[in-house]
Amino acid sequence: MAEQFEKILYQKDGHVALITINRPERLNAIDPQTSHEMHTAFCDFRDDPKLWVAILTGVGDRAFSTGNDLVAMAEMMAGKGRDLSGMARAPFGGITRNFECWKPIIAAINGYCLAGGLEIAICCDVRVAAEHAQFGVPEVTRAIIPGAGGTQRLPRMLPKGIALELLVTGARFDAQWALRYGLVNYVVPADKLLPKARELAQAICANGPLAVRAAKESALRGLELPLEEGLRQEIEFSRKVLATEDAREGPLAFAQKRKPEYKGR
Repeated sequence: MAEQFEKILYQKDGHVALITINRPERLNAIDPQTSHEMHTAFCDFRDDPKLWVAILTGVGDRAFSTGNDLVAMAEMMAGKGRDLSGMARAPFGGITRNFECWKPIIAAINGYCLAGGLEIAICCDVRVAAEHAQFGVPEVTRAIIPGAGGTQRLPRMLPKGIALELLVTGARFDAQWALRYGLVNYVVPADKLLPKARELAQAICANGPLAVRAAKESALRGLELPLEEGLRQEIEFSRKVLATEDAREGPLAFAQKRKPEYKGR
C-alpha cells in the first residue's frame, strides 16, 4: 500500500499481516496519529484478499500497549488539539467498536497490556502472552472509564464478579491469572511469543479461508441469538461455504491423500 507509517509497522508475509505499534518510548500508547495508522492498516488487512490472518503486537519487550496517550489526551482536553468526540466514537483505530472483520486476528502480548491496550487485546480472536505481561483496566484511577468496550466485553468474558472487581478497582493481574480465567490462550517465554503467534497464524492459514471466516462470523453472531435461531443461522453459513471451490477441494485432497490447495473462492 502507498501510505507510509510513522507510528506503526505494517508487514505482509504470505497470507499473514503483522501490525506492530511502534511507540516504545511511550509504552506503545496510542495517540491520534497512531490510531489513524492502525485503522488504515486494519482496513487494508480486511480488504486484501491475499491476507487471511493478522498478528497485532507492540515494539520491544516492555509493552503491548498502555492504551490512550494521556499526555496527548490532556492536551486535547485543554483545547490544544482536536475534539475528543471522535476518539470516543472510534478509539484505537476504530477496531474496538463497529469494525466488522471476519478474518482472524491474533494478539501477541509482549508486556504491559493496560487500559485501552487490554480493550484492543480482547477484541482479538486469539491471545498469546509473554510470561512477564501485565494486564488491567486502571481507567477509574484517573477518573475515566474503559470506554473502548472494556465495560461490555470483560463481563461477557469473565465471571461477572471478577470483571466488576477489575473494572471498579483498576487492579492489575499477571499472565498466569489471565490464562487461568481464559483471557489469554497461551503464556510463553518472551522469546517464544512471536514464533507462537506465527505458528498459530500458519495453522489457521492451512485451512480454507472462507470456511474460517464463516466459522468466526457464525460463532460471534450466534452469541447474540437464542440457540435455535443460532442453529438456523449456522445452516445458512454452511450452505454458503459448501457452494465454494474450496469446499470441493478439501474433500478431494483428502481422498487423493494430498495437501489441499485453497484459493479463497
